[in-house]
Amino acid sequence: MSGHSKWANIKHRKARADAARGNVFSKISKEIIAAARQGGGNPEINHRLKLAVQKAKDANIPQENITRAIQRGTGELEGVSYEEMVYEGYGPGGVAVLLEILTDNKNRTAAEIRYVFSKNGGNLGESGCVAWVFKRKGSLRVQREGASMDEDEAMMLALDAGAEDMEAEDDAFTMYTAAEDLESVRGFLEGKGVKVGEAELVMVPQSTVTVSGREAEQLMRLMDSLEEHDDVQRVYSNFDMSEEEMEAHLG
Repeated sequence: MSGHSKWANIKHRKARADAARGNVFSKISKEIIAAARQGGGNPEINHRLKLAVQKAKDANIPQENITRAIQRGTGELEGVSYEEMVYEGYGPGGVAVLLEILTDNKNRTAAEIRYVFSKNGGNLGESGCVAWVFKRKGSLRVQREGASMDEDEAMMLALDAGAEDMEAEDDAFTMYTAAEDLESVRGFLEGKGVKVGEAELVMVPQSTVTVSGREAEQLMRLMDSLEEHDDVQRVYSNFDMSEEEMEAHLG
């Protein structure tokens, strides 16, 4: 399992604490607003909005909050206008870092993100400097608990559904699809009675860089700080390190 996948696994385990801070709710709401603004307020014809609404439901965001976010995006309610941006840079050890941003003040956000990088042994780069490392994929997460299948059975089911790959974690199976196949694979799995905990489009690294020791410690601080920034929707990186070391540096 790549460092990015291990990091995603740890993030899921931290999700309750993030939700308690309101961090997750805020970011999902911003994603709904941006999706509705881009493609309209009907999730049935706006694929991005459909994914964002499902993610909101999975996070137990009340329906009235989801509706208000959609209405802000379509202009039915007054609200903040967010600009979508992609930032790229390098972390300790030369690892690639790619950020998906939603901001209402790009100058402020750029200055703050640049500071986070420099404070933690990295640097913000030019557009295109690391994007080539990543490829957009669909990602579906199935919890082991209640799934009633072992790793081999999960892999066979994933392939039958049209997924390209699967990674087994301690508490879940993560299945990867071509970006355009995400919804069809989800539909196949749910048709088989499998509960999909999370389905989203992600950027998957095509190669990895191993880091350890001091660089690993700095990198985990950088990743955690970027994740906590209000304007950062998603953080992707191509690092690889042991999960034990990752957890130790995150405390």
